[in-house]
Amino acid sequence: MATFLLVHGAWHSGQAWDRVVPLLESAGHRVLAPSLTGYGDKAHLLSPEVGLVTHVDDIAGLIDDERLDDVVLVGHSYAGMVISGVAQRVPKRIAHLVFLDAMVPEDGESAVDVLPVTKRLLDVAVDGWRVPPMPEQPPPLGLFGVTDPQDVAWLRSMLSDHPARCLQEPVRLDDPAARAIPRTHLHCVEGQPAGITRRPVPEGERVRELPTGHDCMITMPVELTGLLIETAQRP
Repeated sequence: MATFLLVHGAWHSGQAWDRVVPLLESAGHRVLAPSLTGYGDKAHLLSPEVGLVTHVDDIAGLIDDERLDDVVLVGHSYAGMVISGVAQRVPKRIAHLVFLDAMVPEDGESAVDVLPVTKRLLDVAVDGWRVPPMPEQPPPLGLFGVTDPQDVAWLRSMLSDHPARCLQEPVRLDDPAARAIPRTHLHCVEGQPAGITRRPVPEGERVRELPTGHDCMITMPVELTGLLIETAQRP
């Protein structure tokens, strides 16, 4: 049995994993899929003060509170920043990092540094700090890669604004123990928006692909679950 801690991306909530959680649990694994501060059951906490550090605190605190060890820590999209910060904070508690179509920062970088196109989102922030979700686009882009009308409606129901500070705060990654944690990169390779460029994956880090859009936990939950289980079983 593995312990999976699934961290959602910007604008989403822990509900985004609803199709993956029961599949992992039915395979005998323990799964946690919390909402970060400002989303889902914590939406009332959204404020200009919420930033990347807040979200790192959320996940590192959960690991401590639940006394989790040997965690397979999965970060989707923006949460690649979050899991990187968590690994810096509690490296001995993490067995594997999974970057799911995610930002992969270097030491001292912010989300804007990792993905410069993100700067455009800050330019349209409401009241200077609330970044609204990206609009739905024609297929194959859809809403975060989701194109089925029923799935789009469900996804839209969980989306919240994203605090600007989350995109601006840098992450510190100077602990060799954190850098030594095994990593897997899962790339969604269909419907990629213009301006999104992935960095080369360092040699020795595993890469797998899913033939779907960005929110693969909604569009391909079975296939994603299989890859996550495979990652957990990897020596």
